[in-house]
Amino acid sequence: MSPRTDHSPRWRRYWDRQAPSCDRVMRRADRLLFGDSREWVCSRGRGEILEVAIGTGLNLPLHPRESRITGVEWSGEMLRRTRDRADELGRPVELVQADARALPFPDASFDTVLCTFSLCAIPDEPVAVAEMHRVLRPGGSLLLADHITSSNLPVRLLQRLADPITTALGGEKFLHRPLPHVRAAGFEVELRERFRLGIVERITARKPA
Repeated sequence: MSPRTDHSPRWRRYWDRQAPSCDRVMRRADRLLFGDSREWVCSRGRGEILEVAIGTGLNLPLHPRESRITGVEWSGEMLRRTRDRADELGRPVELVQADARALPFPDASFDTVLCTFSLCAIPDEPVAVAEMHRVLRPGGSLLLADHITSSNLPVRLLQRLADPITTALGGEKFLHRPLPHVRAAGFEVELRERFRLGIVERITARKPA
């Protein structure tokens, strides 16, 4: 994305404003649409885990207790709430305010990289996925869950109507699918599940050793 069309500062301010209501909105979405996807993703994490776009830290209680967690988030307000949640849980976590398109870590730093329901709002999604590949160790796991372009035509038409509005407001895309970017980045896809009229997709992939 060129500097002339990079709306990141405005979108970051948008997500700062959404932080107070984020937990309520996401818990409703989990209940009605996403199901057990957070548990599905987090239970598969191992070793040194990087959570990209950690949001308000809803996943923190779900990570394996023995794992070391690092969280990246570009919204300062979201990150503040994650810190509060980590303190309440007594869960050690390293939190970094950063852009998923330029992760501030050396190559091959983590055993697991995961992202839940956030790639949809990250600009330059292929760049972000390539960064996830870069910071993973060879043999490491990528774990994703997101809402995607539906396989159901009527739903897809509704998504097409909503997409320009949500993209303009906060960069959130309804018409996207991470899977092609995961493959293009060099990951080997091991497991893929798609459900709820094709709206929700969960992926486990591995960086080749």
